[in-house]
Amino acid sequence: MTLISPLPDPTLCDREAIYAPGSIQPHGMMIVAEQDGSAVRHVAGEIEQRLGIASWRDLPLTALLGEALNAEIVALTRPDHVEGFMGQLRTRSGELLDVSAHLADRKVIVECEAALVPGILGALALNRLSASSARLARAVSLNGLCDRAAIEFRGLTGFDRVMVYRFLADGSGAVVAEDRRAGTHSFLHQRFPAGDIPRQARALYVRNPIRVIPDVAYAPVALRPGWGGPAPLDLSDCSLRSVSPVHLQYLANMGVRASASVSIVIEGVLWGLIACHHDSPRAIPYDLRAACCSLAGSLARQITARTEADGYRQRIRLQSDAGEVTALLGLEDPLEGLAPDALAAIGRMMDSDGVVVVRGAEYAGHGIRPPEAAVRDLVRWLLARGTNPVFATDALSGEYLPGLDYQGSGSGLLAVTLSRDRPWLVLWFRREAVETIDWAGDPNKPGDADPAGMLTPRASFAAWRETVRGQARAWTMPERDAARRLQLALLEVQQARHMRELNRQLTVIVREKDDLLQQKQFLIGEINHRVQNSLQLVSSFLSMQARDSADPHLHASLEEARRRLKAVSVVHRRLYRGDQVETVDAARYIGELYEETIAFMGREWAEHMAHDLTPVVIPTNLAVPLGLVLTELIINVNKHAYGGAPGPVSIRLTQQREHLCLVVADQGRGGAATGKGFGSRIVDGLMRQMGGTLTQTDNRPGLRTTIVVPLQPYAAPAPVGPLDPASDRVPAR
Repeated sequence: MTLISPLPDPTLCDREAIYAPGSIQPHGMMIVAEQDGSAVRHVAGEIEQRLGIASWRDLPLTALLGEALNAEIVALTRPDHVEGFMGQLRTRSGELLDVSAHLADRKVIVECEAALVPGILGALALNRLSASSARLARAVSLNGLCDRAAIEFRGLTGFDRVMVYRFLADGSGAVVAEDRRAGTHSFLHQRFPAGDIPRQARALYVRNPIRVIPDVAYAPVALRPGWGGPAPLDLSDCSLRSVSPVHLQYLANMGVRASASVSIVIEGVLWGLIACHHDSPRAIPYDLRAACCSLAGSLARQITARTEADGYRQRIRLQSDAGEVTALLGLEDPLEGLAPDALAAIGRMMDSDGVVVVRGAEYAGHGIRPPEAAVRDLVRWLLARGTNPVFATDALSGEYLPGLDYQGSGSGLLAVTLSRDRPWLVLWFRREAVETIDWAGDPNKPGDADPAGMLTPRASFAAWRETVRGQARAWTMPERDAARRLQLALLEVQQARHMRELNRQLTVIVREKDDLLQQKQFLIGEINHRVQNSLQLVSSFLSMQARDSADPHLHASLEEARRRLKAVSVVHRRLYRGDQVETVDAARYIGELYEETIAFMGREWAEHMAHDLTPVVIPTNLAVPLGLVLTELIINVNKHAYGGAPGPVSIRLTQQREHLCLVVADQGRGGAATGKGFGSRIVDGLMRQMGGTLTQTDNRPGLRTTIVVPLQPYAAPAPVGPLDPASDRVPAR
């Protein structure tokens, strides 16, 4: 087999512009024209010979492809038109060509390749794809699915060797399944370095899902005339795009003459490739390429379904175990009391070889794990790392800063921090899993030096075995998620325990307060009972004196004294009930006084008295003088406004900012009072006690008395601005 000449350092592949080689493979032809098909600007391949056109420059596409194909290609500029296969062209020599097209760099790029003769009928192709997809769906595992895929793709393409190549987390790739002709070299289970497929090549595999090289030993065919734009012509989406010379020699060094690769793309990420090799030149026409792409899409969906099913089953198991583990870790008992079976259950949750629970100075461990002193050092290191509660690694010696060797007892670590205040952590350990990797050639020797000092793609693909130490089985994403959920669940347990303790303490406090309230209410009841008895004795004595007195003025004075005693009795009785201790609703209190006042003044007053009371919470020691002032004002209305006869009286209670406002108004005779009798002196003394102000104005007719009192008891009187006239206006009856 002829090998192409040595090439520069393959590490330059990552910077090679493989998307714009300026040439194509010789098995097809390329036409570059204006988007509207008005003029052909560049071609590549045997255009003149195969299309029978002597001069193509600046001709319209119609002259090369005919009206029907030209119309399809020009329609690419419409938003709803799909790039790709445009149809077939029968040349003058009778050759049947598949024609595809797409837009790039403000040009339309047309590709022509020999069609499969006879072509695959649509119904037959669908039947084959349906049968292949059904066989893929019957696979019971991911490994079985990949094995079946290799068989199906080899049957579809006819290549000597078909491999399912999966990209790994470190960028390298592994052949996870293979189907091959007898006598063909096997690469099954061998690993390929990440550098074998550079980054920009992987990007093209995502963008262009199938790549065919019918003959590795081809000579590239350049674009005519050469591209003269400011940037090279982007051929990323072209099936005929010429391949990097480095890759061609790589394949030649493998002993491959024809190659094809079909991308396995899952959610926009390159999962792997279907890699096809043949010992002799072999093409894949457009019909088969379309079938391969469709089958690869079905394979990607099956891989996704099995991966998600495996993850779902693992999550269900982890959720089931999490309840038991949460109950075990949520116990308030000392960790030393955890039974070995309980610790084993905690370890089984994460499929670990050993587990350690650390809570403050307490320590409990089970299974294969580092010594306690080393674990405590590890805990301090984990707490110093940051606030992320979950830490996972499958190579602890490479992560842990002191660099201690945990290969034998804990190469893998999954740790969850449940609390930082009092360090509380659970650490699951996995021991070292020595891995033997069979590389397809030495991964540390990408190329060989030739006599000129140049590097070529590695020429040896003989199996090269490497033993990897210091690593454990990797923690899966469901296991990491379960650790995070366990942390949240135990946080809830802690919070619930804290709430229970707070509730217990609150219950004790409330019980003690209830006992004090009951004692206080009992004392208040006793005091009220004795005050009522004393007031009743004084009232009876005054009644006897009035009955025995022949002096009308003395009789009137004694009766007025009895009414005031009655008012005091009412104020005291309504205030010091069993359910009133430190605060009182002034609206309810005044309403009850209102009812009591009507009772001792006479029921005939009921239809003349009205009230509008806004709920205002006031201290109990403020309610006593307020009630006395109110009853004194009502007595004055009874005495002076209507001469003892019933008449309209309005009572209004509101709260204005930090003050209580009480308005008593009548429509009787007389304006503001100017006297300084016994009642006036009582009211003045009570207002000073409350730190409030009393203002009397003409109600036209009658008298309006406005009381403004600060809601803080015994506070110094604060100046109060003029009230909103609308807020204290009392409707006249």
